[in-house]
Amino acid sequence: MASSPRVALSPSAVLDVESGQTLRDHALLLSGDRVEAVLRTVDLPHGLERIDLPGLTVLPGLIDTHTHLIGEIDDGHGYAGVLASTSARDALVGVRNARQTLEAGFTTVRDLGTFRAFADIALRDAIDAGWTPGPRMQAAGAYVTSPGGGGDIAGLAPDIDAVVPRELRYGVVQSVDDVRRVVRQVIQGGAGVVKLIATGAVMSSGGIPGAPELTEAQMAAAVDEASHYGVHVAAHAHGAEGAKRAIRAGVRSIEHGSLLDDEAIELMADHDTYLSADVYGGDYIAEVGRRDGWDTEVLRKNDQTTVAQRDVFRRCVERGIRIAFGTDSGIYPHGWNARQLAYQVNAGQTPLDAIRSATIVSASLMGWQDRVGSLARGRFADLVAVAGDPLDDIRLLEDVLYVMKGGAVVVDRRA
Repeated sequence: MASSPRVALSPSAVLDVESGQTLRDHALLLSGDRVEAVLRTVDLPHGLERIDLPGLTVLPGLIDTHTHLIGEIDDGHGYAGVLASTSARDALVGVRNARQTLEAGFTTVRDLGTFRAFADIALRDAIDAGWTPGPRMQAAGAYVTSPGGGGDIAGLAPDIDAVVPRELRYGVVQSVDDVRRVVRQVIQGGAGVVKLIATGAVMSSGGIPGAPELTEAQMAAAVDEASHYGVHVAAHAHGAEGAKRAIRAGVRSIEHGSLLDDEAIELMADHDTYLSADVYGGDYIAEVGRRDGWDTEVLRKNDQTTVAQRDVFRRCVERGIRIAFGTDSGIYPHGWNARQLAYQVNAGQTPLDAIRSATIVSASLMGWQDRVGSLARGRFADLVAVAGDPLDDIRLLEDVLYVMKGGAVVVDRRA
């Protein structure tokens, strides 16, 4: 059998996200789709194909642990508009969104739910088969939510409620037994992560972000059922009480966390729960929503949670909570994911910690630390390159010049 081709990638610098060191005069030795070594340039074997990236800093491909690739971005008028599209159209829009995300340097995502049950699984499988470009995906398959909750199609007239297609309400549950059944079904349908809607949502009609929507017993059942398959559980939770229920139930991560109190943060520390908080999206909603006439309820709830969420983020940084990088892309245009990095720095992280959140911490959250998130030996050859040092200017990552996934060049924007 022929050996995998070996390639030497020689930039001006390599950012080792694990040590925090910027390595000069170093190169990456790639073998097929994997990293073989990071070594001094002078120690490179002779006779290799060589890709020179002068003036560029290379770092691992970025990870977003909270995306929604299926369908158009939110229009700020509640979720009833989902009925105006079709499964086929939403999946094909997802193809575009996946490509834009990958080209922005996000080579891995955790895609946390779609109303079109299992459309995200189909997209993931198409990417893995090489049919269409996109990031590596860990996908949820469907939302697990209460009737009328943040993952249900709310705001419909009562007389049409019964005719909503099942795929749009696949994960609606009322009992603990419902939860166990749905969790089994989404995992058996291909989900690599389970998404619970523990509290109300900002973008849904009628929901209250601070109000709990699932019981602790329901969420504990979800965690227990998922554990039999080796699958983690993420909980959408703005409000403190819903988050506390989710943390005690054993979820892997709290998504958003906008209204957490000190007790909830201490519970996260005690249970080693990750935070994935979309601290950029609130500004996008406020600006675009007011410009485009979004629903006043959505704008009010966004105002209620945006500043509060950034305060929670800062307190979590100070407390040492493990913070993954999650942006809720699909609220804002796909491919803008890296804009959040500067927001995380403004909310208390160092540039290195913000980059680690989007690499090694996110990989750990997903349980994929053995394959992505760093440039260590044996990891996928997923990487990005920027013109300059992102530790000096984190916003350089908003405009990556070079993207590689699995050893294949995706983007080369060098002049």
